[in-house]
Amino acid sequence: MRMVLTTMAMVGSLVGSTWATAAMDVADLVESQGPAVVNISTTTLAKRGSNGMPDDENIPEFFRRFFPGMPGMPGVPGGPMPGTPSHGTGSGFIVGSDGTILTNAHVVNGADEVVVKLIDKRKFTAKVIGTDARTDVAVLKITANNLPSVKLGNPDALRVGEVVAAIGSPFGFENSVTSGIVSAKGRSLPSESYVPYIQTDVAINPGNSGGPLFNMKGEVVGINSQIYSRSGGYQGVSFAIPIDVAMEVVGQLKSGGKVSRGWLGVVIQEVSSDLAESFGLDRARGALIAQVQPDGPAAKAGLQAADVILKFNGKPVENSGDLPRMVGTVKPGSTIPLEIWRKGKAQTVRVVLTELPAEEQVAGKPGKAFVRGGLALSELTVEQRRELKIDYGLLVEDVTGDAMRAGLRSGDVILALNNRKLPTVDTYRKVIATVPAGKVIAILVRRGEGSLYIPLKISAD
Repeated sequence: MRMVLTTMAMVGSLVGSTWATAAMDVADLVESQGPAVVNISTTTLAKRGSNGMPDDENIPEFFRRFFPGMPGMPGVPGGPMPGTPSHGTGSGFIVGSDGTILTNAHVVNGADEVVVKLIDKRKFTAKVIGTDARTDVAVLKITANNLPSVKLGNPDALRVGEVVAAIGSPFGFENSVTSGIVSAKGRSLPSESYVPYIQTDVAINPGNSGGPLFNMKGEVVGINSQIYSRSGGYQGVSFAIPIDVAMEVVGQLKSGGKVSRGWLGVVIQEVSSDLAESFGLDRARGALIAQVQPDGPAAKAGLQAADVILKFNGKPVENSGDLPRMVGTVKPGSTIPLEIWRKGKAQTVRVVLTELPAEEQVAGKPGKAFVRGGLALSELTVEQRRELKIDYGLLVEDVTGDAMRAGLRSGDVILALNNRKLPTVDTYRKVIATVPAGKVIAILVRRGEGSLYIPLKISAD
């Protein structure tokens, strides 16, 4: 019995030592790299009213003269309060002794003033050098001396299960430290095509955005950017932008003020095992071309719908999500070989990439179509229905007019209209078409974890 107790004591001592070592690793990391992590505060002057209507400066002269009492006009209840500031917080980190700071684009977008606060309490007004919405990276610059800066690591060297740590300002609590592990690498998110995200279980909350993700060597391997959550708070799934992707963006923003990406001009989809079999492929791989943009690089090179892109510039395309990132890293004007699978045979096609056009012009991203009531709607995917645990519903992608005035928001899920279920957008169109102008209808909306009815008054067409 005494031997057993002694052995257990030894095991307990070893376990305790292991945890102590891990804790010391994080403590050493924070001590050495923490001073280069900054808190970012933004101030934005109100430009829109509470109902989303534009402020006085942006309202056409016709409306300001002849409809001074309409909702949304300055001085009218529910209208904007010009000059009223709103504030936001985020995180960032210094990557150069010259005062270059990295953060997320969404932290500083639209801000009238950006203030950076260091760990030693010094504050500086920062200049936004540039932002890139597609990767959600922003570059700031402050003028200061003796600035600490972080060490940069190699995200490709990260292993799933490796311990990582984050420093940031969740909910405004500056210089907060959290740690966890790498859950996955190369994640593609539905709204992002150009970032192979690092997924972790590090606790990330509002205010952490733009802060660094460290490995246990004390090197920055990513920028904490997004969380997956139904509540708006941390639920165990966080995403970081690999630092090498971010630094490529930094270089372009500092040198030219914008980011140029290659463009192929195709709409692609995943190759399932069934599709692979039907095409005669040995296994499910590559990116299936569903549509070719007219007069785009792919069309000029002779690519066709139903072609499967297997390799891009000699590199295998395992999943369709790999292709946009590969294309985006290539300089416009480059001639690139593609290995494609067409009618049961592999062949090589050379294509001259052009510059990626503005987001609204990219094939596969058509402009939003608003239906009556001021709603841009889409039908829920199977995955979305599964996640929300509902069998039907329409996702609100954007709002305007009647819907905006009623308080509907992007991200709401419409379940029913006057108690009639809405499985498709066409169903919505048919039901809304029967509502006379000036009438109010009841819309059942799923918002977050709850549901509510919102009255929607239909104006004259």
